[in-house]
Amino acid sequence: MAHEIELKYGCNPNQKPARIFMEEGELPVKVLCGRPGYINFLDALNGYQLVSELKKATGHVAAASFKHVSPAGAALGLPLDETLRKIYFVDKKAELTPLACAYARARGADRMSSFGDFISLSDPCDVATAKLIAREVSDGVIAPGYDSEALEILSQKKNGAYAVIEIDPDYVPAKLERKMCYGVTFEQGRNDLLIGDAQLNEIVTDNKDLPESARNDLILALITLKYTQSNSVCYAKGGQVIGVGAGQQSRIHCTRLAGNKADIWHLRQHPKVMALKFRKGLSRSERDNVIDVYISDDYEDVLGDDVWEENFAERPEPLTREEKKAYLSQVTGVSLASDAFFPFGDNIERAHKSGVQWIAQPCGSIRDDNVIDTCNKYGIVMAKTGIRLFHH
Repeated sequence: MAHEIELKYGCNPNQKPARIFMEEGELPVKVLCGRPGYINFLDALNGYQLVSELKKATGHVAAASFKHVSPAGAALGLPLDETLRKIYFVDKKAELTPLACAYARARGADRMSSFGDFISLSDPCDVATAKLIAREVSDGVIAPGYDSEALEILSQKKNGAYAVIEIDPDYVPAKLERKMCYGVTFEQGRNDLLIGDAQLNEIVTDNKDLPESARNDLILALITLKYTQSNSVCYAKGGQVIGVGAGQQSRIHCTRLAGNKADIWHLRQHPKVMALKFRKGLSRSERDNVIDVYISDDYEDVLGDDVWEENFAERPEPLTREEKKAYLSQVTGVSLASDAFFPFGDNIERAHKSGVQWIAQPCGSIRDDNVIDTCNKYGIVMAKTGIRLFHH
């Protein structure tokens, strides 16, 4: 480990010089391959905190896919069924370890946003996970170690320029943290709040049925929000994030943005989408883009007379607005968490449209009664966490 690492530049090419360093001692990270940049390290260090906390809280290995210092996806290492394998472009014959499943899920939460992501792994990277990473467009990965064969696979990516970072899993950061803005130094206590079952014990709605699977999803969503630029809202299902709304000034905009992403995740599993026959040679990223447009109201951009053959071997029928609405109306089993209180019941109305059954939020609004009443109208369970998770 070194005391400092010089970077090519800061957030932008005109911001020089740039480095990461320790005021005392050595850095807890080591670059094994490539040359990570300023934003890469921000993604890596935020992402590693997220996945390591997820593992401690749930007992499952975890992975995260970060873009611009917010997670596009995060997930636990639970098995993939046939449908998830297909929508994540994972060969049905491929052998998957729990860590590989975690990354496939994290990348699959929002594949459009994860294009060019930085990956964080809670455990040493194994060969199965490295093989999945090798085929995706990505900037780099951080993990507490690498199998020798896995490191060899990753070192060949981008002709040897792919960023591979190893972090010391025993590293304990200082209690106080500092950052500068406009020449002024800010100092605060590190947000070392532990998130777990304790935040889910005060249920304020009539329905108090919170199964273990929903508890895990709510913990996953809350820990994800801890490292997401605020304001933020997170939808989760089946051990993975399915929609994140980050950095919005209005909470309802967070809820809508994340809900729209969750809806897209579900619609990727619609029979019409699953049956799409793509033109031979279309890359995974190109297929992701085509699916995204096909699902949207702008489907003619990929189905028009003059363009469909660029994308498909067979011209598909459109997925109509009525078909999408009918499909999404059957969605259930979704959990939602918010980094601060919901000020109005309109957030619950929007969440309900995306199949939300369980919610965790701090409460504390003067309109809590309205928010709780809206939950009760739909039989939604809501836990009062009493904690705020702003992150900037």
